[in-house]
Amino acid sequence: MLDIAKTDDRSGKGEPESAAPAVEAEKAKGGVVLRFSGDWLARTIGSVEDVMEETRKADLGKTVTIDCSAIGRMDTSGAYLIERLARSLGEKGGEVSFDGAENDQTLFEAVRKAIDVKRSPPAKKTTSAVTDFVAAIGENVVAVGREIVVGLNIVGSALYGAGRRMTGQTQLRPAAIVSQMDRMGVRAVPIISLMSFLIGAIIAQQGAFQLRNFGAEIFVVDLVGILQIREIGVLLTAIMIAGRSGSAITAEIGSMKMREEVDALQVIGLNPIGVLVFPRLLALTIVLPLLAFIADITGLLGAITVTWMYSGITPEAFLTRLRGAIDVGTVFAGLIKAPFMAIIIGVVAASEGMKVGGSAESLGQHVTASVVKSIFLVILVDGIFAIFYAAIGY
Repeated sequence: MLDIAKTDDRSGKGEPESAAPAVEAEKAKGGVVLRFSGDWLARTIGSVEDVMEETRKADLGKTVTIDCSAIGRMDTSGAYLIERLARSLGEKGGEVSFDGAENDQTLFEAVRKAIDVKRSPPAKKTTSAVTDFVAAIGENVVAVGREIVVGLNIVGSALYGAGRRMTGQTQLRPAAIVSQMDRMGVRAVPIISLMSFLIGAIIAQQGAFQLRNFGAEIFVVDLVGILQIREIGVLLTAIMIAGRSGSAITAEIGSMKMREEVDALQVIGLNPIGVLVFPRLLALTIVLPLLAFIADITGLLGAITVTWMYSGITPEAFLTRLRGAIDVGTVFAGLIKAPFMAIIIGVVAASEGMKVGGSAESLGQHVTASVVKSIFLVILVDGIFAIFYAAIGY
């Protein structure tokens, strides 16, 4: 049962072929002799681990002799396996002795010393759920502080780069800004228009359906006009841009960081913020208000279409009522939020892109974090503006 007949052909290049380790048990006067043979190396002992486990569990009597005279080569892995067997047999009350292990005595002593080292027990947890909760809050506050510092650093570097370009100290590259405006603004017009048209139509239909119960269906114009122009238009546009353009900014800068292109810019004396972030940040600040205005127009078109078909309110009556419900101040109350939201999206996207490590997993994590943080902060800024407008009575 204990004989091993397997061979080992995993010899390294330039090394002699390893003999398969084997264990043989035979009865002798006064007990059992375990004869070990072959090469007991880390790359060969896997074939006898099951046999050693069976031997450890077997009842071999009161006296066991471990004969190592036939072992060819042995390393610490093989010595550990044999020593562990000897200790297991000794724990059962048997008397275990070694024979023919004189050449490997130093190796066995090193293994025994390592096994006998007393390991300190793991430290007991001294904190409570309350302290863990408070500690988590503190860690999050510190993390938010770091994020704010990173964002301010990006904004400051971008403003510094803008000042140098305006004063002629560095070259202004309008082609880079226009290219980003085309990618983030012009190419986003179809999806922004379609989304806003549908949202305006849904708000109008639901509003008309509810107001019909009170005989005030015409007031759906006021509802759609104020809600779309002051809140929904710019908010949904910013959320769409955060998911579309913000993620693209993080992916682009993150890919450059992975390929060490950002480090290369620093080596040749260029500021990565000025070269990579400033054109994207400026383009976002320009195109987001324009996209929000387009979203307002298409949202109203969707509302006009639905109210005409669903409620019988003609476009002329809709526009007449709309002029009485909103004014220029209402339009600017919504559009004035757009630059702030654009800066937030650009700064968050750039900061997450700069944090990307050297793996694709890191890139995916930071792209996700960029979108989530941007959307959260955009909604937060919209809420702050709503509170501010309410405070000043507008």
